[in-house]
Amino acid sequence: MLNKVEASAEDQARTWIAALDRSLSARDGTALATLFVQDCHWRNLCGLSWEIVTISGNDRLCDALLRNAAAANATGFTVASDLLTPRRAVVAGREVIEAIFRFTCDNGPGLGVVRLLPGSQAAAPAQAWTFSTLLDMDALCASRREDNGPISHARDFAEPSWAEQREADAAYVGREPDVLVVGGGHAGVSAAVELKRIGFDVLIVDKEERIGDNWRLRYNGLKLHNKTPVNHLRYMPFPVTWPDYIPKDKIANWLETYVESMDLNFWTRTTFEGARYDEASQTWRAEIRRADGSARTLHPKHIVLATSVSSVPNIPRIPTLENFGGTVLHSSQFTKGADWTGKSALVMGTGTSAHDIAQELQAHGAAVTMVQRSPTMVINVDPSAQLYDKTYLGDGPPIEVRDTINSSVPLAVMKMAHKLVTDEVKKLDAPLLERLEKAGFRLEFGEDGTGWPLKFRQRGGGYYFNVGCSELIADGRIGLIQAHDIKTFVADGVALADGSVRTADLVVLATGYKGQGHMVGALFGEDVAERVGPIWGFDDATQELRNMWVRTRQPGLWFTGGAFSQCRIYSRFIALQIDAIESGRLAKAAG
Repeated sequence: MLNKVEASAEDQARTWIAALDRSLSARDGTALATLFVQDCHWRNLCGLSWEIVTISGNDRLCDALLRNAAAANATGFTVASDLLTPRRAVVAGREVIEAIFRFTCDNGPGLGVVRLLPGSQAAAPAQAWTFSTLLDMDALCASRREDNGPISHARDFAEPSWAEQREADAAYVGREPDVLVVGGGHAGVSAAVELKRIGFDVLIVDKEERIGDNWRLRYNGLKLHNKTPVNHLRYMPFPVTWPDYIPKDKIANWLETYVESMDLNFWTRTTFEGARYDEASQTWRAEIRRADGSARTLHPKHIVLATSVSSVPNIPRIPTLENFGGTVLHSSQFTKGADWTGKSALVMGTGTSAHDIAQELQAHGAAVTMVQRSPTMVINVDPSAQLYDKTYLGDGPPIEVRDTINSSVPLAVMKMAHKLVTDEVKKLDAPLLERLEKAGFRLEFGEDGTGWPLKFRQRGGGYYFNVGCSELIADGRIGLIQAHDIKTFVADGVALADGSVRTADLVVLATGYKGQGHMVGALFGEDVAERVGPIWGFDDATQELRNMWVRTRQPGLWFTGGAFSQCRIYSRFIALQIDAIESGRLAKAAG
């Protein structure tokens, strides 16, 4: 039985949703405007339109919501108490009532989340601060399965076995995939499983020897830095026995198991050499090379580039590095610290990979000096780093519901929330941060103090989750110098401006990666790169990541990447849009 506070929250949510449904049905803009506060936000995730876009401000929001709801014939807005009982919560420092609702529209069954600033029902009704709409892919796929009817157990016992059918299906003899996914990490397989579920023939290609090698072959000490509940793959969650922070080899092996369990067609040891779009046939001419040197041309309707937002090693030109006589490795080439026992190393960079590699080298008896090139955010992995992921930690609704809630937060509110969390983090981590600054480490905390998640979305790095390396730096067990103090590289290390020399047998360039945009021109042509434009980082007009999970200006070209949770949430929007395109409900390219 609901207590009084919960009942009040549910009453206000139901009253507000009913008023929304009436206003949209009557096309009453005046009534609609009274339902939203002035600083309101609507995040649409392929819900009432096929865009991923955030619209802010009462006038703009209500105008767009009215137009899009009318165009999509949206109706039947009701509170979905079966998914989440409307509840009181604190979001970005504001007390709200949070509720999930359902609706129907021409695009399919819909879901959304509203956050109301509560009021007394009579004199001051609740008004919406944030509002989101998205298509419910689970409901859509369930309705299609019902339309197809049950599958009989009876079969022809003379037909090929399941394993033989899978082998033949993956060979693509005499047929073409509908969608070619380039890159077989967690981003690629997350996209592929949603595309397959909605009904497309999907092939993943990856250059690595074995599924999961993009994780398996990285440095030994690598683990995920957010907790296991945040990182589940769709339809097949990690076992409850898994550790809080998943080691790279478990991730690699799980990806291999996941691909097998989901019957995904996957070609390893296969290089995607590029593709050109044929306007006449509206298909790609994609050039593929297998491990045996054989070439094949595929003609998919769509290509999803899933080569990560950190795909190509960034190897900057470092003046005088050519003078160094030892070994130079990019962080992507570094495998294990045990190879450098008793040696000395310089690690260029102060992001997460740089710290992890420095710590691994030091643990195996190497003398390590880190070279800081720019200020870096440092945050203790536990508990501080986990405070940004509260939606997924602790008791609560199923992960599908948590995803719906998490994806409903607009950028402006996310910034407010993350600034408050970062302020709390700085207090929690103050003793360590003070010691680091005394050691000469330069700190920063993201744009306007909003912390690491938005740094990741803007630039893909610039932070370190501390698992012990910061203490080693503060204690002087790992050396630290600033890049501007290096006068020149010499054969056995670096000469500093003060006249001293730091010797090194190894230089590790932990200088990050270039994003997907770097690859577009090489793989698809400079005309396509220019047409598509920047990838990743926020677009000021849409308040969303640029060209991620949405139609681009190049027909049939899509991009995915990011954290496990991002790929789990947003991959289905690629599938939904491609489904709409192929059914004739949506144009092939963005306007």
